[in-house]
Amino acid sequence: MSYYLINPHPSPHMNAHRHQFPALTNKAYFNYGGQGPMPQAALDAIVGAYQQIQSQGPFGLKTSELVARESNLTRQAIATELGVTAQTIALTENVTAGCNIALWGLNWQPGDRILLSDCEHPGVIASIKEICRRFQVSIDLFPLQATLNTGDPVAVITSHLQPQTRLVVLSHVLWNTGQVLPLAEIAAGIRQYSHAEQPIRILVDAAQSVGLLPLKLAELGIDFYAFTGHKWWCGPEGVGGLYIHPDALASLDPTFIGWRSLDYSQSDLPLVNDARRYEVATSAYPLYAGLRSAIATHTAWGIPIDRATKIVSLATYLWESLQQVAGIKCLNNTAPQSGLVSFQVEAGNHAKLVQSLESQHFYLRTIVDPDCIRACTHYFTTTDEIDKLIQCLNKLTN
Repeated sequence: MSYYLINPHPSPHMNAHRHQFPALTNKAYFNYGGQGPMPQAALDAIVGAYQQIQSQGPFGLKTSELVARESNLTRQAIATELGVTAQTIALTENVTAGCNIALWGLNWQPGDRILLSDCEHPGVIASIKEICRRFQVSIDLFPLQATLNTGDPVAVITSHLQPQTRLVVLSHVLWNTGQVLPLAEIAAGIRQYSHAEQPIRILVDAAQSVGLLPLKLAELGIDFYAFTGHKWWCGPEGVGGLYIHPDALASLDPTFIGWRSLDYSQSDLPLVNDARRYEVATSAYPLYAGLRSAIATHTAWGIPIDRATKIVSLATYLWESLQQVAGIKCLNNTAPQSGLVSFQVEAGNHAKLVQSLESQHFYLRTIVDPDCIRACTHYFTTTDEIDKLIQCLNKLTN
């Protein structure tokens, strides 16, 4: 191996840190891009919050104060990690919900166009297709998958812009290949093409970037950034968010409106003048405590740049190790920039191989396009887990 930043033997501190995650017991987990395992502290926070709400009454003044406090603290915790203000964060259930807020909130007109990459998640694609059907909007695809090893994503995207393009939809980290896009450069290229009176908006699917990459969203120049807490943050499923740039707020009408969308300081109850206007009604508030606890667990180990460095180091170790297995080809020709490593097996069925691996306590997943297997490393993945995965692959593929 040529990558030397990794200690092959986890420190006692890392072993203790891993013990906080019950799901890591007796298995080698490589599915963080699908769903991260919750730390015990997050589970305890959720149960404790439910118990508190029920003990003091699920609907009353004390519980109302608790709900407001939990919501505000959660927005602030998220905003701190993303490098923005809490006023730009709307709490949602997941990435798809956040994308739908942005997609359906724009004032679509017949003839408008949406520019979409060929690497987006089926859930986002389905929403865009329905918008096109209802509002006579057209889809333009740009070939992003082909830029994994060669090519310039910025040039590819900007070359597909048209005068009628209203929205560009792309992912920060591609869920199928792990490619990290240069968002700031892409946004700058799109802005040069845009007209000030009708700027082209940018919606980013951040399912694979939040909790993985160190982020300063305010510096990227993007309009909407939809994310979840249950993947790389290892929080509970059912809590996510949408970042809305302040300059894009006026362009985005809320599709769903509820009591959480309103400003109660004014008698006519107008919409709140920040991202909270896109929140609707009652949520599972104890999950907010679980997400904050999960984020705090990661923060206790290291700051975002340290966590990201370790994640990429381990992904590189995995990428290099996979290339020593006969019959396996990694999609990336160069070392990964994220924690996602996708590979193909020359002979054999990917789905059956993943099933065989899981029967031996190695958790990976298949991807349909391109047809491959995806493994994810987190900062608390160990080289011993990777080595054992490689040993198992050698047996199953040769």
